Amino acid sequence: MESVDNTKNQTPNPYLSSKARNYALFVLTVGYCFNFVDRQLLSILQESIKSELLLSDGQLGLLTGFAFAMFYVTAGIPIARWADRGNRRNIVALAIGTWSFMTAISGLAQNYAQLFAARIGVGVGEAGGSPPSHSIISDIFPPEKRATAISVYSTGVNIGILFGFLVGGWLNEFFGWRVAFAVVGAPGILMAILIRTTLKEPIRGLSESKEVSDNVAPFKEVLGLLWSRRSFRFMALATGLNTFASYATVNWQASFFIRNHGMSTGELGTWLAFSSGLLGAIGVLAGGILADKLAPRDKRWYVWVPGIVGFIMIPFFIASFLVGNQYLALVLGFVPAFLFNVYLGNSIATAHALVGSRMRATASAILFFILNFLGLGLGPSSVGFLSDFLEPTLGIESLRYSILILLPAMMFFSACLFFLAGKSLRKDLANAPD
Repeated sequence: MESVDNTKNQTPNPYLSSKARNYALFVLTVGYCFNFVDRQLLSILQESIKSELLLSDGQLGLLTGFAFAMFYVTAGIPIARWADRGNRRNIVALAIGTWSFMTAISGLAQNYAQLFAARIGVGVGEAGGSPPSHSIISDIFPPEKRATAISVYSTGVNIGILFGFLVGGWLNEFFGWRVAFAVVGAPGILMAILIRTTLKEPIRGLSESKEVSDNVAPFKEVLGLLWSRRSFRFMALATGLNTFASYATVNWQASFFIRNHGMSTGELGTWLAFSSGLLGAIGVLAGGILADKLAPRDKRWYVWVPGIVGFIMIPFFIASFLVGNQYLALVLGFVPAFLFNVYLGNSIATAHALVGSRMRATASAILFFILNFLGLGLGPSSVGFLSDFLEPTLGIESLRYSILILLPAMMFFSACLFFLAGKSLRKDLANAPD
């Protein structure tokens, strides 16, 4: 790959070698793993927390969804604006250190308000992780490899879920939920130090071999550009509905199997670590690789791939919450777990392709605002409040039916919207600014 002719400041290119690029991708991915370990931990612990702090499903839904998401998405945009003009490496390191510290002290909470406040802190910290990381990756990998690289990074979602379920489940079983928070949160602080001291800040525009202006586009300009693209509007709404279903599933699946199938957190955490964690990581990586291989024929494969898998997973998802045998239910759940996050690398890479080089962190933040507001903010909370509403008539079955009423419909409409995004994608990519 050619290096950038950066005559303005003669900054040496720190990512000429594939070794340097792969190291950067590796440490950013590991950092993202800590993001989701800390975020997902609450899901496997919430039945124990509910029992000790005497909480309702609605309150749990706010903790894992709305309370976290509102601060996550609100802080995400100003941090992304900072990342589009400042040192992205330092922002990522600060973010990881912040959310890890707030996770560790969550175990000290004595009531709902204190735990709520700690989750807000986690949300604000995690808002600074992905947009600057996405921007770094797009500057060190060329466009034809970008969906694959961002998909590698996005496996951090599922690897983090894997360790959150596995480690959190067993720590809770043997030591309790308070110890689990402390043990899982502390290592992230060391990861923040590693990123700050070993990662180099890349040159903007490096992957396209072009010099980028020092001027950062106004937020309204980036938002207006993205919103003027019909493909982005449909794609963003599709990702939001997909995450509505996926976040609600991941946040309530453990509670469902504990209540309806009588499983322990240790055994269940191991099963969910394999499905939502390992299989999910393979799925998101496969989605990016497949789209990058098919895209030279037609760029619409970046949205067609998540649309196709969205339709495939629906019958398996429904069956997994209806069958009576817990192990058959878990095995049926392997298919949606594998396919849920296929969209992620493709959607981020597509958003970056629609904007200029100094707009990428902001573009990621705008996309994440939409998908996390709809998905993380409304998904878990909606299931929790509907479960509370149905509980007087359905009893223990209220959670099962709140999931089945809401989530398959969201997956269906998400898949449809990805195909609608494809109708204008090639034209919108052709009109993208430098």
